[in-house]
Amino acid sequence: MKGLFFVLMTISVALGSLAQGKGPVISWEKSTHDFGDVAQGDKVEHTFKFKNTGNEPLIITNVQVTCGCTTPKGWARDPITPGQSGEITVAFNSLGKFGKQNKVVTVVSNVVNPEGGQISFTANVVEKKTPN
Repeated sequence: MKGLFFVLMTISVALGSLAQGKGPVISWEKSTHDFGDVAQGDKVEHTFKFKNTGNEPLIITNVQVTCGCTTPKGWARDPITPGQSGEITVAFNSLGKFGKQNKVVTVVSNVVNPEGGQISFTANVVEKKTPN
């Protein structure tokens, strides 16, 4: 019961902040990326850039992935003040994958805009061609 109360209070505070226009807002330059065709076993990476367009410091507490083939790196551990920019680099290892891949990365932070909490990428993993 205490857990439910905590969740409801957290949602209430977040919605209240959003309604008042207060709080950190993460604005992605581009929240999705398409790697296109990637040869099986290749490693690729992309840097997602963002800006805190809110009026309070943005704090990223974690970056979560859904599979061991995806690795986040380079994200700020210090607060990002209003107007300041940041980035998160995401690496994808296609070893053991085949076909269309769609991966979502969750950015755990104190933002008041829910859509700011996710970035994603796609890749089409194809068979690696060997030279004749």
